Amino acid sequence: MRNAIIRATGMYAPDWVLPNSYFNELLGEDVDTWLRENLTIRQRHWCRENESTADLCVAAAKRTLQNAGISADKLDLIIIATDTPEYISPSTASVVQQRLAARSAGTFDLNTACAGFVTALDVGSKYIIADKRYRHVLVVGAYAMSKYLDKSDKKTVTLFADGAGAVLLSSEENSPRGYLTGDLLTEGQYHDWMGIYAGGTRQPITLEVLQRNDHRLKFVRKFPKELNSQKWKQMINTMAARLQIRPHQVDHYFFTQININSIYQTLDELGVPRDRAHTIMDRYGYTGSACIPMALADAVEAGKVSRGELIFFIGSGGGLAFAAAAFRF
Repeated sequence: MRNAIIRATGMYAPDWVLPNSYFNELLGEDVDTWLRENLTIRQRHWCRENESTADLCVAAAKRTLQNAGISADKLDLIIIATDTPEYISPSTASVVQQRLAARSAGTFDLNTACAGFVTALDVGSKYIIADKRYRHVLVVGAYAMSKYLDKSDKKTVTLFADGAGAVLLSSEENSPRGYLTGDLLTEGQYHDWMGIYAGGTRQPITLEVLQRNDHRLKFVRKFPKELNSQKWKQMINTMAARLQIRPHQVDHYFFTQININSIYQTLDELGVPRDRAHTIMDRYGYTGSACIPMALADAVEAGKVSRGELIFFIGSGGGLAFAAAAFRF
């Protein structure tokens, strides 16, 4: 039996660090207190003017390959999960392939918004399981949402941040480790509630679009407060049932980190200790499709994750898209 294992992890955040006090001054009011008390956010990292999504991807990829001890020319496939791409076309993955000199790697981008990394993890694993030609698959979740923020919009400018996280998936024969199961769900009726709605074929960029700020990230309608926790619990219970375990038997949870209270609510209702979910939003803010691989890399580097432990990855994002994957690390 051939499986896809997580061989190595890595992450990168830009060096421009913005504390909450920056936004107190920008917005002319105290946002720091609310951010710390409700979301635990104290600071975040943003790209500088000359940095872009591909830069984040390459830096995270290089750290991951270094941790794995293999060179980029051994890669068979590169999947970039992002909704802040380098270009509309071609793919960000093709830029990353060239910069890494990963000459043997096929490439594609995947966009399920902030559920993208877990979706890509599921897809990359199945490439390895289904086809023996794929031995090493690099999966990167990247986010440069600061490029799309309205600096006067308090709801978005204080929350969203930039970064990238990556994992190297490798094939292993007859291993107790690796991919176990996964789920993809979508609630498409929410597709027009939050997003970047200009720049594609529906609404090309025009002077009028720029004047209305439609090329920026917008929250159009407020989502039901309980939606994330409901879907997360559904996916967790489904995967646990398939694996014939209970949620409290999972060693680590890595959630989309847009709201710490949704994470706590989910774990509390499942009877799982809160410390099973490693969070990084206090230091990095909300990094979208990068937050889960960044949190995993941070936990691995801190020695919090051990070989053989059971991990559930739970992602959600605009669309609304939801993704879950279970791995034996």
